[in-house]
Amino acid sequence: MSKDQTKDLLKFLKPSGPAITELVLWLREFVWDLYPQTNELIYDNYNALAFGWSPTDRVGHTFCSIAVGRTSKNIHFGFYWGSQIADPEKKLLGNGNQYRYILVKSQKEFPKTYIKKLMKEAYANSLAKVKDPAQLQQGLTITKSVSAVKRKKKAS
Repeated sequence: MSKDQTKDLLKFLKPSGPAITELVLWLREFVWDLYPQTNELIYDNYNALAFGWSPTDRVGHTFCSIAVGRTSKNIHFGFYWGSQIADPEKKLLGNGNQYRYILVKSQKEFPKTYIKKLMKEAYANSLAKVKDPAQLQQGLTITKSVSAVKRKKKAS
């Protein structure tokens, strides 16, 4: 199962430091435990490391994601099509056409029960966007892009 495939992700997280890496890996495990039948898509970009889960290998089918800002070190737990899911407690940030997220500061503050409800709706929404069942894949980690910019860990 892909949950164990961490080589690329750990390499991309290294500049973020151990505290952020630990929190991000905890969030990752949270998602994998709930949706082991999905695929993890990793995007190592110049301004953020982003990875999300999709029933296919397409970013357009991503239902939730984690992003770590390169300079801000902010951790987003987001929904690619967040504008299309209910947020009755108004916890999601963002007002664009699509993406919604929460800032994650700690495991303790992460609203697991609420996020599970949002993930359930987001996953159903994602599946509805898959027009060809042949696109469905299961349990893969796929590194989709790697930034050409080389990163170095900043001195503390």
